[in-house]
Amino acid sequence: MTTIDMNPIQTSKGWNIGLWVVQALLAAIFLMAGATKLMSGSAELVAMGMGWAENAPLLLIKFIGFAEIAGALGMILPSVTRIMPHLTKMAAVGLAVIMVLAAGLHITRGEFEVVPMNVILFALAGLVIWGRKNKAPIAPRA
Repeated sequence: MTTIDMNPIQTSKGWNIGLWVVQALLAAIFLMAGATKLMSGSAELVAMGMGWAENAPLLLIKFIGFAEIAGALGMILPSVTRIMPHLTKMAAVGLAVIMVLAAGLHITRGEFEVVPMNVILFALAGLVIWGRKNKAPIAPRA
C-alpha cells in the first residue's frame, strides 16, 4: 500500500533555522516593547521618547502592550509546542497590522525617523508568514 504525502512542501533546514532566528528576534523586540507599555504610564513613555503616548488614552497604550506581548508569545509557543502551529502565522499577521498602524500614526505625527523600524518589523513579520507557509511549515503534533 502506498501513502501519499499530503504536504508536498520540502522543508529546508536553512529556511527553518533562519525563520526561527527571525521569530526569536520579533518575539524579543515585541515582548520588551509590550512589557514597557504595560508597566509604564504615559508620562514615563513620553520621557522614554514615545511622544505619541502623551495624547493616547492609557487603556489604548495598555491594549497595544498586551497585543505586542500576545504576538511575541505567538511567535514562539505554537511552533515550539507544535500545538496549533498555524497560530504563529496568525501572530505574525497581528504584529504586521500593529506595524502598519504604528507607521500610520508616526507619519501623521511627522515622526518619520521611526517609520523605517516599523517597515523593517513589518517585513520580518511578513517573512515569517510567507516562510512558515511556503518554505518551512511546522507540522502539528500528531
